[in-house]
Amino acid sequence: MTTHRLPLLATASATAALTLALLGAAAPAEAGARRVVRPNAAGGTTAATLANRHGPNGGQWQSARGIATDSQGNAVLGGASRFTGPNGGTGQRAGRTQLNADGSASHASGFTASNARGNVQSSGSATRDADGNVNQARSTTATSATTGNSVQSSTSYNSDTGRTRSTTCYNASGAVIACR
Repeated sequence: MTTHRLPLLATASATAALTLALLGAAAPAEAGARRVVRPNAAGGTTAATLANRHGPNGGQWQSARGIATDSQGNAVLGGASRFTGPNGGTGQRAGRTQLNADGSASHASGFTASNARGNVQSSGSATRDADGNVNQARSTTATSATTGNSVQSSTSYNSDTGRTRSTTCYNASGAVIACR
């Protein structure tokens, strides 16, 4: 598979993460959305959307998304978002997708969230080659703030062999325990 690089948004998720950092520096009372669409040097279009919202009880949500296309039919999309709930819960997600003119594609994303009850992290990726063969994998871990116990789950999919999944639970010391 040929990898195509788009000059203006080759690292779309990194761009979105940087944008979120800049959004975090905005005044708390500021809310709204900004959109920019421009032609780029690759003969395509680059577009970005930034959003910043506040809830009536103190929650906040911020998002940045971007896409860049080229004249050959390739595209890169990226985005990131984060939230803070009124009771202190937080979360964030970032992802990047590349679509190629030959029909191949790749995607990677992850998220984290936490509150007084515990936390969860998940990351995954997927690819499709030009012939339509698919590979996918995701790993997720959740941990209880009360007990320190955790569960780790992994799933994968291959268009030739199908889906597999494994789940393992651990106590706060890291010993394997029965999942309930």
